Amino acid sequence: MINITTNIEGEDHILMVEGDVDASSSIHLDEALTELANDESVKFILVDGTQLNYISSAGLGVFMSYIDDFKNKNIRMVIFGLSEKVLNVFQILGLDQLMTIVSDKKEAKEKLHEVQS
Repeated sequence: MINITTNIEGEDHILMVEGDVDASSSIHLDEALTELANDESVKFILVDGTQLNYISSAGLGVFMSYIDDFKNKNIRMVIFGLSEKVLNVFQILGLDQLMTIVSDKKEAKEKLHEVQS
């Protein structure tokens, strides 16, 4: 079971992912990210993983598929609040090197808005 909600805080779009992202539910994550990617007003995405219990390779593949798209559209994304178990899955596949993953929302907002050189 998965529940995905999007909230807006200022210029930040917060994507809250609750439950399990597996092969059958990853399509919902893909749809939510597609919607954000196609919205020209979106520049900052925070993915709230505090309620994410499990992610499969299909779910990780969804995140990976947006790395270049977001870069090309100048959209910055930060993932925060992952449990140790879920974070470990990202690390095993080296995705923590390709995406910004931090521990909490405060740090995520700081990373999202830091000036890039």
